[in-house]
Amino acid sequence: MRHNPSISRRFSRRAIGTIQLFLLSIVLTGFIHAAADQPTHKVTLTFNPKKTSIQWSLGAVLHTAEGTFQLKSGVIHFDPATGAADGLIEVDAKSGQGGEPARDRKMQKDVLESDHYPDISFRPTHVEGNVDFSHDQVITVAGIFRIHGEDHPLQLKVNIHPEQNALTATTHFSVPYVQWGMKDPSTFVFRVGKSVDIALEATATVEPLQN
Repeated sequence: MRHNPSISRRFSRRAIGTIQLFLLSIVLTGFIHAAADQPTHKVTLTFNPKKTSIQWSLGAVLHTAEGTFQLKSGVIHFDPATGAADGLIEVDAKSGQGGEPARDRKMQKDVLESDHYPDISFRPTHVEGNVDFSHDQVITVAGIFRIHGEDHPLQLKVNIHPEQNALTATTHFSVPYVQWGMKDPSTFVFRVGKSVDIALEATATVEPLQN
């Protein structure tokens, strides 16, 4: 039987190709397992309603109206490596008050319409900045602010002050409530501003999570 060199060469190339594919599969499998073994570290912030202050102020003729809201609950999860975030911060709309019963009733009934829209919330989507819980810093938190049944994109500049396994966060921002579809409570005699300023100071526990 004559030996066919071309058949041998084809067989050799096929065998080499099979070996190369086998080795490549081993390498890829190693990379996949190595990647799977690398833990993804996430951080959960849980806010304490009793240690949270939400103050509002609204400019008006001759004086500034001021008051407070109460936090219902707040939890934020985020991945420091990517900045991806989720969670929900909820405020009780019906808790809004400024110490003047008649004005508070008007705010609740005509402006917030809190019987129909009992919650004000913020849902974070991304944290910008290299968050380091070893020192004070300023970060930007982007997300969706929901009030009066409507969603609005919002970016917050947040000052954080770490303390062991907790932190204090402060931020302030403006809500252009008239532009966002809420009623202007101004009258011919009594005029108020078209946006309300919000100042928040909150304490949260910090819990590293490992998936």
